Amino acid sequence: MDQAWVIAVDMGYGHQRAAYPFRDIACERIITANSDKIVTPEEKRLWEKLQGFYEGVSRFSRVPVIGPPIWRAYDRLQAISPHYPFRDLSKPTVGSMRLHRLIRRGFAGSVAEYTRKREDLPLLTTFFAVALAADHAGRKDVFCVVTDTDVNRVWIAERPRESKIVYLAPMVRNRDRLRQYGVPEENIFVTGFPLPQENVDASPGDLAARIATLDAKGVFRKKYREMLRPELGTVLDAAARPLTVTYAVGGAGAQAEVARDILSSLAPHIKDGRMRLNLIAGTRLEVNQYFQRIVRDLGLETELGRGIQILCALTKVEYFEKFNVMLRETDVLWTKPSELCFYAALGLPVIMSQPLGAHEERNQEWLVKLGAGQRQEDPRAAAEWLTDWCNNGLLAYNAFNGYFHAPRHGTENIKRLLFAPDRSRVELEM
Repeated sequence: MDQAWVIAVDMGYGHQRAAYPFRDIACERIITANSDKIVTPEEKRLWEKLQGFYEGVSRFSRVPVIGPPIWRAYDRLQAISPHYPFRDLSKPTVGSMRLHRLIRRGFAGSVAEYTRKREDLPLLTTFFAVALAADHAGRKDVFCVVTDTDVNRVWIAERPRESKIVYLAPMVRNRDRLRQYGVPEENIFVTGFPLPQENVDASPGDLAARIATLDAKGVFRKKYREMLRPELGTVLDAAARPLTVTYAVGGAGAQAEVARDILSSLAPHIKDGRMRLNLIAGTRLEVNQYFQRIVRDLGLETELGRGIQILCALTKVEYFEKFNVMLRETDVLWTKPSELCFYAALGLPVIMSQPLGAHEERNQEWLVKLGAGQRQEDPRAAAEWLTDWCNNGLLAYNAFNGYFHAPRHGTENIKRLLFAPDRSRVELEM
C-alpha cells in the first residue's frame, strides 16, 4: 500500500481533523508536530507557548468589554488582505519574517529530521509551519493542505518562487490567493477539503434521509423533485424523523456557554420527541462537565442518551470516529465557521455562530454565498427559527446547495496527487 508521512498539529481540532482521513496511508502514525515523542523538549515548550496563547486569547475574547478589543488586536496579526483587486502580495509580511526566523533556529524542524529515514515518501501536512520548515530543510515532495477558504501570507515561504511546497487548496479562491502571494502555478492544486471517506461514501443516502425532516411542509421537494430524483431516488419520500441538531464547540471551548440558551429553547421539543440535540465537547473534559451541569440545571437528566447526546472522548482519533458516525444522523450542524464549514458538502446545512478570526470570517462569507449555511439567529429562540426554516424549506435548500456545489472529493484527490508519477496529468474530481 502507498504510504506518506502525515503531519498535523494539536492546536484546536482543525489541523488534526484534516489529517484524520489519511490515517490509512500514514507511515507509522499521524505525527503531531508539537507533541509527538520525536519533538525535542525545547521545541515542545515553544509550541506550548504558542498554543496556550492562542487558546487563552480565544477564550478571553468572550469576556465582556475588555475581551473583544484584545481579540481584535491579536486578530490583526492574522489579518487577510481583501481579495480584490488582484495584486502582487508576494512581499513577506512581519508575521512571515518572524516565523522564518524561528524556523532558521530549528522551530518545527524535528519532523523534517525524523522523516529523512524515508525520504522516498511524500510528506503531507495540514499546518503551514511544518511545510515551511520541511521545505527549508530541503525536504522533497512536501504537500500542504490548506484548511480554510482564505489564508494569511504567513502560509508562504519568504521567497515563494524558490519554494517547492505543493499547496492542496479546498477551492478555486484559494488558488487565486496563493498566486497573489507568489506561489508558482504548478505548485497549486484545487482538490477540495479532505473529508472523512466513510461520510463521503454514505452522503447520498444520508442526505435523502434528512430531506424529509429539513423540508417539513414539502415546499422544497415540490419545486426540485425531478432534479433530485436521479441522485437521491425515492428515498426522498422517507418519513420525517425528529430534527437532530449537532452543536460542535471549537477546540478552545470559547462558545460552550451558548449551549445553555440552545438547550433552554429546544427543551420542550426535546421532551415531546420533535427534536434532538447532540452537544459536542470533543476532548475537553471541562466542556463535557459544563454540558452535564446545564442539562441537570434544566431538569433534563432523563433525556440524556435519548433526546440529548453529549460526545466527549479521551483522544482526538476517538472523537473524530464518533463524531463522523453522529453526523450521519444529524440534520443540522451548528458550529463556528471553522474547517467544519466544508462539511456542508456532505449535505449538511450549517448554522454558523460568531466567527473567531479573519479566516473564519472568510469561511462564513463563502458558505453564505454558496447558499449552504445561515448565520445563527438568537440562540434563545432557536426552536422558533429552526422550525420556521424547516417549514419553509430553507434548510433543505442549504443542504442541497452544499451537497451539489461544495467539493466533496478532497481526500481521494489528494491521495491521487501524492502518489502520481506526473501530477500535471492527474484528473481531479470535484
